[in-house]
Amino acid sequence: MKNAHSDGLIDTHAHLTFPEFEKDRADVISRAWDAGLEAIITIGAGNGLEGNHKAISLAEKEQRIWATVGIHPHDAGLMQDDWLSKLEHLARHERVVAIGEVGLDFHRCKTPKDLQIRRFRELLRIARAIDLPVIIHSREAQEETWAVIKDEGIPKRGGVFHCFSGDLDFANDVVDQGFLISVPGVVTFKNAKVLQSIVAAIPLEKILLETDCPYLAPEPHRGERNEPANIRHVANKIAELKDLSFADVARITTLAAKRLFDLPGAELVPQIAYQIRNSLYLNITNKCTLACTFCPKHTDYEVKGYYLKLDHEPTVEEIFQAIGLPENYDEVVFCGYGEPTKRLEILKVIAARMKAQGAKRVRLNTDGLANLIYGRNVAEELKGSIDAVSVSLNAPDPKMYARICPSKYGEKAYWEVINFIHECKRFISEVVVTSVALPELNIESMLRVANELGVHLRIREYMNVG
Repeated sequence: MKNAHSDGLIDTHAHLTFPEFEKDRADVISRAWDAGLEAIITIGAGNGLEGNHKAISLAEKEQRIWATVGIHPHDAGLMQDDWLSKLEHLARHERVVAIGEVGLDFHRCKTPKDLQIRRFRELLRIARAIDLPVIIHSREAQEETWAVIKDEGIPKRGGVFHCFSGDLDFANDVVDQGFLISVPGVVTFKNAKVLQSIVAAIPLEKILLETDCPYLAPEPHRGERNEPANIRHVANKIAELKDLSFADVARITTLAAKRLFDLPGAELVPQIAYQIRNSLYLNITNKCTLACTFCPKHTDYEVKGYYLKLDHEPTVEEIFQAIGLPENYDEVVFCGYGEPTKRLEILKVIAARMKAQGAKRVRLNTDGLANLIYGRNVAEELKGSIDAVSVSLNAPDPKMYARICPSKYGEKAYWEVINFIHECKRFISEVVVTSVALPELNIESMLRVANELGVHLRIREYMNVG
């Protein structure tokens, strides 16, 4: 299968110019590449103006290292007014990808709060002026940090809350306003239940990985000097929390980092076949019968690090070239950002050939309206080539269905889906009804419908595709 993005990792927050790395910096960087990292962002803030120069110098020498510039809130008291123009000049360097880390730290409060806020405002203005994302440091100052950001205006390129330490409500607020959160080795600690619950709840597309090295080494290196190679432990823990593979976490978080910081490889390449966990999904059309109100493609065609907006409808040969060897996967699933049965004849050819080539299991995810569209029993035509069907019902009655899944068929569509499910039970061994967990959905009502149909109900998480 051809994949537009590698499974390499990006450490989005490292302090490689700190004294802790003075003796063996080259070895630390070499170990990072050996561990599968494809890029590191080293933070200029943390050692006054000099730290920014050092970060840029390192990024100039190492093409896979990028720099940020900024003034840490601990250093806000050292900052002179003429530093602002100097920082803006440095921020325009071709190796600089963000302003950061900047923000507020009321935990240690090494600088008076009012001076921290003043300098934070000034640095946010630089980010806005030269159109760079911002890396936010916020410790025991969530309300104040957020108030400053809203008052100054969110930078057009957005940003990330580094080493996220807030609660779930704050994480949701941050993400809703277009920011990402970054997760350090703390997530691997046994007592990090709050952070772990946040990671489990927030879409992975909104999460970055970081080490914050030389600090916050993950298990099993807790207490040691941290380094970028240890980012793998963070990725593994997040994979566990999200019930995804390591490759999924690497792909998704790496693409998010590339897009935020405008790194090479950030371009969006349409995918025909894409792997999540050990299932291969086929995106053979973007055409739909319905205009579901909850469909994420109204705003974004990305699913788990893949871009699914096709520039043309692929041919059978293009699809098979993208598939590769179907026996390598636990299952192959017709499920892209469109209704697969809109290309029914192509679907049947592909399904039959995959079975002939050793596919273990072939599944169709469908809106269940094929019989209505074609005026015949499509379920019978799928016998032998499709092993399982997942039918999106999404509502317990025709009125709600027509409202959240509008089409030219109105309420009639609901009963056609019900009839299609009955027909699938006659010809296909496994039939499942699915529903998105919309806020207004009564799950008990959906369970009653599924029980009456004699099929299993699977509830899909709202706004979390894949």
